[in-house]
Amino acid sequence: MTSQPREALDHDRFTAETGRFQRELLAHCYRMVGSAHDAEDLVQETYLRAWRAYAGFEGRASIRSWLYKIATNVCLRALEPRRIRVLPSGLAGSYDGPDRPPSLVAPGEVSWLEPLPNAWIAQPADDPAAVVVARESLRLALIASLQHLPARQRAILILRDVLAFSAAETAEILDTTIAAVKSGLQRARARLDELELEPTELLEPTDQRARALLDGYIAAFERSDASLLEQVLRADATLEATPFRDWQSGRAMCIHVLGAYVLGTPGDWRMIATTANGQPAAVVYHRATDGTLRADGVVVLTPTATGISRIIKFHDPALVATFGFPDVLRHAGWDGK
Repeated sequence: MTSQPREALDHDRFTAETGRFQRELLAHCYRMVGSAHDAEDLVQETYLRAWRAYAGFEGRASIRSWLYKIATNVCLRALEPRRIRVLPSGLAGSYDGPDRPPSLVAPGEVSWLEPLPNAWIAQPADDPAAVVVARESLRLALIASLQHLPARQRAILILRDVLAFSAAETAEILDTTIAAVKSGLQRARARLDELELEPTELLEPTDQRARALLDGYIAAFERSDASLLEQVLRADATLEATPFRDWQSGRAMCIHVLGAYVLGTPGDWRMIATTANGQPAAVVYHRATDGTLRADGVVVLTPTATGISRIIKFHDPALVATFGFPDVLRHAGWDGK
């Protein structure tokens, strides 16, 4: 047998053994780095490194833990020279100063967290446990909090508390000791406890109440109707948008800022429902001066039984394509089907 057919057979076996882990590795890399695009690149690097090392894989660990070892260390190396990714609420407290438009952050001053399209990491419907774990461990509030942990503590917490690797397996993945894993996990959990995460009564994106809140939010923008916003927002709702430094706390302040500086006139906005990070979301289009509806970004909502508790708008037109939607809506009735 020539080397070329043998290599082809080896590659086919490699693909068969490793391909099924690609989506969960993408979610893992995203939890580590907070960027969908960076995570995609890191998974590609993981598979390239895994293929190069495949001939020496001796099966002393499972193929899954072997891949996680490669992916985690690829992420740790990538994180060394980078600043953490944040949301506006990670920069300072909510703005309560004189009335003015929210202030922009200078380009390059901050690395912003990015949302993750659910379609990228969707689990098979016949594995409900995996669906729940993936959804809950990708909530934007958790991802934002994870970025404030030192990289190795972040890795330990994800490997132990999200992926349920044992302390021994985690130590093997990180080339460290079990004692170091236990210590790092304790410190990571303590740090997360110091950060204010969202309430636990979040509605699942499949809940009809969550979809009703999303529909109400979309209608408020498309009709430029601030009174509709009052119907869907909680009294303690927060509003933040990248790349703005200021963010707002409290329904009255949120509605004031949106009404004064964002809503505009009916027809200025068009939104199409989607899902990001296991949460209701919408891709956003804004009407340009020539009348066309052009990509504007993505908004992610946090729905609860008593209304929307958090609005996060990612003002980045490129994200619309990331979610599989066109840059320009050719007609207002386009719904992605």
